[in-house]
Amino acid sequence: MKVPIDDSNETKPTPETGETDAAETKESAPKTAGGMTEEEMVEAAIRAGEQAAADDLKKDADKMAAERDEYAKKLGAAEDAQKKAEDAAKEANDKYLRLQAEWQNFRKRTDQEREVERSRANERLIEKLLPVLDDMERAIDHAKATADEDANLAQFADGIQAVHTKMLGVLGGEGVEVIDPAGEPFDPLSHQAVGREEDTEAYEDTVSQVYQKGYRMGGKIIRSAMVTVTYGGKKRPQEKKDDAAEGSK
Repeated sequence: MKVPIDDSNETKPTPETGETDAAETKESAPKTAGGMTEEEMVEAAIRAGEQAAADDLKKDADKMAAERDEYAKKLGAAEDAQKKAEDAAKEANDKYLRLQAEWQNFRKRTDQEREVERSRANERLIEKLLPVLDDMERAIDHAKATADEDANLAQFADGIQAVHTKMLGVLGGEGVEVIDPAGEPFDPLSHQAVGREEDTEAYEDTVSQVYQKGYRMGGKIIRSAMVTVTYGGKKRPQEKKDDAAEGSK
């Protein structure tokens, strides 16, 4: 069967020039099966490619945005965990410092209490030894007063004096000081007045005689000195503040 050929689109020469019409030539460009020209197909393919590329880019962008959000959540969780860990570490460190301070205070308090107990024990022991020192001093004074021609008694007194001196040296090593205020101003904080003596040549309230020596330990009076105090003399001049200031310079 023969297919009739439609030559209506066929380019024919014009009667005058024998040349084809340009407009007719353009209109007569070959068509595809879809009724599109090759140029239209190329343009359509380009548009389709651009759209596909845009879709792919959007998918990639959405995927990256989702990953970004996921990492942001993980980072936020990690920051919260870090903050909690830092707070816990700070709390533990503060607790450790408090415990350490309490331990140091406990040790200091314990050491002070032990030192006080040692001081009290030493003080009690020394208080018990003081009457022995008093007896030794009285024995020495008596022996020296009666040993005019008795060499053995004088030698005995010297022996007791040596023992007494040695005992005072031992006590001095423990911080014990002897209070022997003869000739010094009377101090009611460290002296105990047991009598008064009239003496117009000495300043008033001067220690005249020491009946019993006193003792001080670590700045504390453990026994006051028993003394007699003068009266009837001149008032002791008070030290001026300016003189005291110059003396301190």
